[in-house]
Amino acid sequence: MNTALWIVTGLLTAVYLFSGFGKLFVPREKMASMSHAARWVLDFRTGTLKAIGALEILGAVGLVLPAVLGIAPILVPLAAGGLALIMTGATIVRIRRGETRAALGDVAYLALAAFVAIGRFAREPFTG
Repeated sequence: MNTALWIVTGLLTAVYLFSGFGKLFVPREKMASMSHAARWVLDFRTGTLKAIGALEILGAVGLVLPAVLGIAPILVPLAAGGLALIMTGATIVRIRRGETRAALGDVAYLALAAFVAIGRFAREPFTG
């Protein structure tokens, strides 16, 4: 179980770092033109996108750094829970926009973040 949690944590960290830095440094008009699935960014102001990106980066760092350093490892499941909340919001936005297929992808990331949160809170916590 510990190995599965670390694999999922690594995957989520990579995804949220990439996504978060994209939201921070890529203009929203350019992001929206990259794919049809990214048109949701036009529904939000630039500052809101940057805030979401910063939260994703903080969540990604919070998934790994506390456990690796052994400093406040309780932050790992809290970060995973926070990322699950972000993905809940993303799913709601997609459903409201009628983007059901994209919402399924968001639900998958939500499930992975919930898996890490529950796994690190109850099944395989870092602290005894």
